[in-house]
Amino acid sequence: MIFIPIATREGHPIFKNGLLGGKVDTGAEDHRHPKSFEMLSWQSNFPVLGKTSRITRVRKTRTSMVAAFSSSHLHQRSLRYAVLGAGFAGLSVAWHLLEHSPIDLHVRIDVIDEIGIGGGASGVAGGLLHPYSPKVKPLWLAAKCWEETLRLLSIAETNNGVLNQNSNVFVARRKGILRPVVSLKNMSVMSDNAQNSLASCRIRSIDEDAARSLVPNIAVPSNLAFYMPDAVNIHPQGYLEALYLACETLAKETSSVGLGEKEINFHKRSIDHLLELEGEYDAVIVCLGARSTFLPELSGKLPLRTCRGIIAHLHLPDNIREELLGHSPSILSDAWLAIQNPRNLYLGSTWEWKSCNYSQNASMEEASKALEELIPKASAVYPNITKWAFDGARAGLRAMPPLTGNGSLPLLGQIDDLIGQTHKSKFWLFSGLGSRGLLYHAWLGKLMAQAVIFCDEDVIPSELTSWRPKLIKKG
Repeated sequence: MIFIPIATREGHPIFKNGLLGGKVDTGAEDHRHPKSFEMLSWQSNFPVLGKTSRITRVRKTRTSMVAAFSSSHLHQRSLRYAVLGAGFAGLSVAWHLLEHSPIDLHVRIDVIDEIGIGGGASGVAGGLLHPYSPKVKPLWLAAKCWEETLRLLSIAETNNGVLNQNSNVFVARRKGILRPVVSLKNMSVMSDNAQNSLASCRIRSIDEDAARSLVPNIAVPSNLAFYMPDAVNIHPQGYLEALYLACETLAKETSSVGLGEKEINFHKRSIDHLLELEGEYDAVIVCLGARSTFLPELSGKLPLRTCRGIIAHLHLPDNIREELLGHSPSILSDAWLAIQNPRNLYLGSTWEWKSCNYSQNASMEEASKALEELIPKASAVYPNITKWAFDGARAGLRAMPPLTGNGSLPLLGQIDDLIGQTHKSKFWLFSGLGSRGLLYHAWLGKLMAQAVIFCDEDVIPSELTSWRPKLIKKG
């Protein structure tokens, strides 16, 4: 029974030297949004997806709104961005805004979140990072997303030593993920998919004996399990805090080598209306996840469903011999077990649809109900989970996007038309990461930042912006 107590920075791939070629259109009266111009060179290798094709080669690109100004003009004003939300989406966008802005440009980024860094669903995510669907098929553009997330993870890990010099908090546990097959229904399809795994995240098909060498006493009902040795278990809160520190470090380093000052600040405050920020910022990027749906300007206009999930923290009591090994991978099944160390793990997750409760605090009633649901699922593959003691529970409100032919994809794009009325600031949305936030946040955050800098939505894949015209048409 469960015991339940009562109480590296890698440079600037786009604007490497902060120098851009081309002529400036000086006919614009409003210097807040000068017209863009063509660059003479392009040093980034990211793919750009146009509106008419999945992936197209870059033929024509645009620069930042302010990169067109003379260097003397850059010293007279700064470009201000507001990033609403300090989770996976928000901090990825903040990092890439700093990384891809030309070094001669003054940039100030305000990250705004009423709860704090990692205070939303991102901070209590399971942290199991891999690029596959439940049928072990690579997800949409999995290879690119996987590559970019590992890169951002490495940047955060570099800063984690500074953040946690006297702490055991880790950013990533690289012991892989094990997925036992519990049903014969899709076993053949899964086996076929496993043969086509990514070279950068391999899948090995193993039997029960091999699985037990990784996780003692694990149950593999079909005698088949898929082992992903390259998959990663991320500590979400540790990762997000380290990533924000990386943003601060990048801003200081960039300011020291360029003419333009870079600045990032965190503000713990609530935003009741987007138009509160009108005129104060050149661009506002909404990265609030499920909380985006509560903003009056966006309420009822986003094709997102909210879902509250409960995650339980369990530990092995001192009087019980350790069973998990130091190299034991985390486990994926109908319930997942994110192993922190041989005596601590997180168990998740429940799904409460249409919830509006975005508090991370879970009541004892919620926790008890969650354990009643999750323990039987977990014990089907790890029977000894019943020996573990309950340490507490936390919750997150996910923003679940609609299902498309490419899976459930996040929502990105300009939202000026959704907000209505004429305004000087540009408004953007990056939301709906759902249960794939870790995989998608890095690359999509990069594209979002580039779209904002270029003031050009065309750098965003059309699969991620197709939701918007339909809604605008309805309105």
